[in-house]
Amino acid sequence: MSKKPVILGIETSCDETAVALIRENNEGGSEILSNIVSSQVDIHKEFGGVVPELAARAHIEKIDLIAKKAIDESGINLNDIDAIATTAGPGLIVCLSVGLNFG
Repeated sequence: MSKKPVILGIETSCDETAVALIRENNEGGSEILSNIVSSQVDIHKEFGGVVPELAARAHIEKIDLIAKKAIDESGINLNDIDAIATTAGPGLIVCLSVGLNFG
């Protein structure tokens, strides 16, 4: 049986920072190894909507910790990650750039 590829996914399109690791299962579907999400609802609540600059800063502050937690929770060694996928759009460009630069 061949090794199934492991993919690290990064989501930073708006007001949530999320990192997940997945791998193909033996039935041809996907197995979620970890899925960590950090919401920014409390940051933007007082403004009545998402403030792009604040959202981007929050992504920058959280993405390292979220990625580390996702990798640790998955039980996967960093060297065993075969590909990285990041949200490229649609979304707020300042937020998308955080995920793209991290990946």
